[in-house]
Amino acid sequence: MAMVHGLTDLLQVASRFSIARGGQPLRITHWRMDRDGAIVRCHDTHPGDERLPDVVIAPAFALDQPPGPVDASEAAPFAAWLAERHSSGATLASTGCGVFMLAATGLLSGRTATTHWLHADRLRANFPDVKIDVSKVVIEDGEILTAGGMMAWTDLGMRLIDRLLGPTVMLEAAQFWLIDPAGREQRHYSIFAPRLTHGDEAILRVQHWLQANPTDPVTVSDMARQAVMEKRTFLRRFKAATAITPTGYLQQLRIGKARELLQFTRRPVVEVAWAVGYSDAASFSRLFQRLVGLSPIEYRRRFEASRDAVAA
Repeated sequence: MAMVHGLTDLLQVASRFSIARGGQPLRITHWRMDRDGAIVRCHDTHPGDERLPDVVIAPAFALDQPPGPVDASEAAPFAAWLAERHSSGATLASTGCGVFMLAATGLLSGRTATTHWLHADRLRANFPDVKIDVSKVVIEDGEILTAGGMMAWTDLGMRLIDRLLGPTVMLEAAQFWLIDPAGREQRHYSIFAPRLTHGDEAILRVQHWLQANPTDPVTVSDMARQAVMEKRTFLRRFKAATAITPTGYLQQLRIGKARELLQFTRRPVVEVAWAVGYSDAASFSRLFQRLVGLSPIEYRRRFEASRDAVAA
């Protein structure tokens, strides 16, 4: 509950800074299961509006206090609701052991996630298809974010404020809370925040498919087949829904992966290019420069993790 109320306070302060600058407020709701098994609102800063959330955070809970919902059967009612929100375009997030709830949805299958290091082995045992990396405080993978550690909700909050309200409000909130955003910014290996609440289910399905397979050889025709559309119709619908072309979208996903490899490994640039789906290192470097504003070498020099933290 400390995490729930602390994150609520953090987001409300950021919301006030946003309003003061003429921006939009954040609506913050809490949810619980009622006696009939339905997930209902139990706290709402803007009551009366029945719209569903754009971001849902699964909070940490005490695994040593049964009946903690840590396996698929116990988590099923909550996981089903989370999966429904995700299919409607919501971004999902978790802190600490809340990742068990996300894993129960099946959406983390084959993906990398983090949790509190103390419970990593338990997560592996319960959900062996999840790739666990407890060396990172926050792992941001498009529409799914996971945070580990007892106070990692502060890091998650900063990421969400940056996504939802922008870097200026994020910095103001960090200064108010005396949170150092500089170290957290260095861990930002994916700054592309795709539009997911557009309501076009076919395009959303393609977005989720691309997020899960960003480095695979994919053509626009492949995407159109995934959406079950003619190519021309798909191009028009994708641009209308996401405000970006399918090719540009895939480039953003791949460059996000390249940023991670440049920060956290010592692989040569040519190997990074191959790893994210580009056979021509020169073309990759030009694209990276255009999208990021730095060459891959300059980016690594400025943002690479400490040598003790980098694994080959």
